[in-house]
Amino acid sequence: MSQLKTIQGDDVPVWLPRLAAHGGPRFLQIADALQAAVLNGALKPGDRLPPQRQLAGQLDVDLTTVTRAYDEARRRNLLEGRGARGTYVAAPKVELTSILDLSMNTPPPPAGVDFDDMLKQGLSQVLMRADTDLLMGYHLGGGSDSDRKAGARWLAPMFGHLDARQIVVCPGAQAAIAALMLALTEPGDVILAEPSTYPGLLAAAAQFGRHIVAVEADQHGMVPGLFEEACRRHKPGLVYLNPTLQNPTAITIPASRRKELAGIAKRCAVRIVEDDPYWLLADAPPPPIATFAPEQVFYISTLSKCLTPGLRVAFVLVRDAGERGRFLAALRSFALMAAPLTAALATQWILDGSADQLMQGVRNEARLRHRMARDILAGRYSGAGDGLHVWLELPAYWNSPQLARAADSEGIAVTPAEVFATGSVSVNAIRICLGSIKDRGRLQAGLQRLSHLLARRPDSFSTAVV
Repeated sequence: MSQLKTIQGDDVPVWLPRLAAHGGPRFLQIADALQAAVLNGALKPGDRLPPQRQLAGQLDVDLTTVTRAYDEARRRNLLEGRGARGTYVAAPKVELTSILDLSMNTPPPPAGVDFDDMLKQGLSQVLMRADTDLLMGYHLGGGSDSDRKAGARWLAPMFGHLDARQIVVCPGAQAAIAALMLALTEPGDVILAEPSTYPGLLAAAAQFGRHIVAVEADQHGMVPGLFEEACRRHKPGLVYLNPTLQNPTAITIPASRRKELAGIAKRCAVRIVEDDPYWLLADAPPPPIATFAPEQVFYISTLSKCLTPGLRVAFVLVRDAGERGRFLAALRSFALMAAPLTAALATQWILDGSADQLMQGVRNEARLRHRMARDILAGRYSGAGDGLHVWLELPAYWNSPQLARAADSEGIAVTPAEVFATGSVSVNAIRICLGSIKDRGRLQAGLQRLSHLLARRPDSFSTAVV
């Protein structure tokens, strides 16, 4: 049995965390540090932990704080008590050795929000107030009146007061993008997008026989002069933009550039699909492009990136009644409606304030995780400090597919730039998602492993052959 490693000359454990004033409850910081130490190998099964009173003195915290931290670590199957002999690191469980998924762009679980209780309460209210037949029946109009009114409230921070009749409730943003593509373009049409863009757009275009043409972007998004040139040359059916914390680059197009792009779309009579899932998570985002060209832009806002993917609800602002009808007809050809039960739950949460509470929790947790990524990745971090992901440009000695394979061999999933490319790959980068790992300690361990991997050259990387 090994003994706990210590810093030479004193009895301070090497995994001892630096407790941050704004890092959340101290007992959770200690538990997270324990879990990270187990995951990165600083603590191994059978290592004996300091007595609780001794650790409390080393950290200058109350004994109760350490007791709660050890209890939380036991709940995570990290520790085991052996009576008078003390507390030891437990043998690893399956969940501690599973892949560390930094590839899925989902909202992080917010601290201090009891999601299980929120779900139970929300469903209880829905079932109490709604007609069960309506919840289990077909809805052909793009959402109930209540759902569209909830959509108008959801979009109010972006647009102010809206006519709820202009809003279509969809089963997620991907369905909305596909339906707009079917309604507004023909097979063989060109769709303009940035060089790195949302993979769902690429997938839908490939299925429907539309051609994606890349328009060069700079640090402020799509370049206006090149956009106008592409409009005149290709006569595109649509332009796709994800202007706030863009997926994958995390670039936010500033207001002046948005206004300029909207003006070009008007002059060239080109429609814009403004897919804006991260606007409500961003710090002081600019007005949507749709505010500069209301009749030219179809605006999509999904709950999947702000609240939870399981709702599968997106609100689409379509101001023209005729285009709304064509959009609904296209949507019904493959996705008749948003599931009434989940749509009703989304409506309940929006109207009773639960959605705002959950979103604020997600926003706060995302910011904490960005700070963690910035600290661990140091000079390589280039995120905006908010949103759900980081676009990490790689050192010259790595290319993105090679790095993704090497990370996978070490139990980390990341997404290489090739997945987002609309044409030839223009940047050597990977996307790192900060919300898909539920536990903050496991996220920290994954980022640390990735940082160590980035610091090594590929010729020093080898995999076991079995």
